[in-house]
Amino acid sequence: MYRILSSAALAAGILFGVVSVASAEPVERSGNVYHVAVCSRLVPKGFARCHAHVVTDSAGRAIARDAMINVTPSGYGPADLDSAYNITTSGSSSTTIAIVDAYGYPNAEADLGVYRAQYGLPTCTTANGCFAKYNQSGVKGSYPKTNVGWAQETALDLDMASAMCPNCKIILVEANSATSGNLGTAVNTAAGKGAHVISNSYGGGESGSTAYEADYNHPGVAITASTGDSGYGAQFPATSPHVIAVGGTHLVTSGSARGWTETVWSGAGSGCSIFYAKPSWQTDTGCAMRMEADVSAVADPATGVAVYGPTTATHSAWQVYGGTSVAAPLIGGIYGNNGGTVNYGSDPYANTGALNDVTSGSNGSCTGKPAYFCHAAVGYDGPTGLGTPNGSTAF
Repeated sequence: MYRILSSAALAAGILFGVVSVASAEPVERSGNVYHVAVCSRLVPKGFARCHAHVVTDSAGRAIARDAMINVTPSGYGPADLDSAYNITTSGSSSTTIAIVDAYGYPNAEADLGVYRAQYGLPTCTTANGCFAKYNQSGVKGSYPKTNVGWAQETALDLDMASAMCPNCKIILVEANSATSGNLGTAVNTAAGKGAHVISNSYGGGESGSTAYEADYNHPGVAITASTGDSGYGAQFPATSPHVIAVGGTHLVTSGSARGWTETVWSGAGSGCSIFYAKPSWQTDTGCAMRMEADVSAVADPATGVAVYGPTTATHSAWQVYGGTSVAAPLIGGIYGNNGGTVNYGSDPYANTGALNDVTSGSNGSCTGKPAYFCHAAVGYDGPTGLGTPNGSTAF
């Protein structure tokens, strides 16, 4: 059964703290699909916002489908994503993927269980040692207060990591709030828990970020960061030279040999850092500093993914999500699936033959800058980086 949450219900939810402030965000449109950012775009300096978007009706009301037996959710599922990105393996339980997000999500394990059961993925629970949840100090308990928008982001992240690496272990680290300091602390905690991959689907302005860049410097760990949902313009932590910056695409089936076609998602972030030096493996010539993105994956809400997660503080359902918040944990899941050595973001640059080049589309205007900063191009470009996965070799 589909549910459309009324504007009155949403307003009541905002008033009493049960619905994310995202419900007050403006309705956006991609083709014929309407969507809303689940985290407010209005954040103070020193804070980050999550980059997930949920598909809605034209009035911005959430479209939710309750979990029912033998009913396929809307949106791409694991088999679709495996097909699109030529992923033929499932990873190993010896590999741990960490999801870092802000605030609490009490039903994280239960909701993840619904997603994995729907698609026949192995059970991943605290009881069988596959799933663990920590606060930012690394304690299993004393979790932060719940924020539904960030919980929706977390549900998306957990589901995408599961889709790409169903055999990986997953840990969720919940930062006390969305400050850069708390999120950085959570990243350090994730690394200390032995994560091979740490996925971060949030970002903010570069100003003031240098105090926290060291939190993302963990040699041998694949740290993915979404590039944003506002089109052209650099964001941190995606501009850190120690992360894999993940942009976004519009993904559809086609009659090509691959069976899929991708173009730039107009909301995907890109840009040339004003603070961070260019890594040695990045060779584009128009930006003397760190350029984002490195790689990309599906992000357009119009070609979004199925997610089982909260619609309010007390109810969960199936919804369709987009944003580079899809792409960052998806790429993180492929790093986990591969399970090999990681040298910051350099690996895709050494394995461009294992990527699908995205050569069409743009994420806005970058007047006065090289065209590739905001337009797709043969080879490297800002919105999609080197391209999207064709197997796990590049990761």
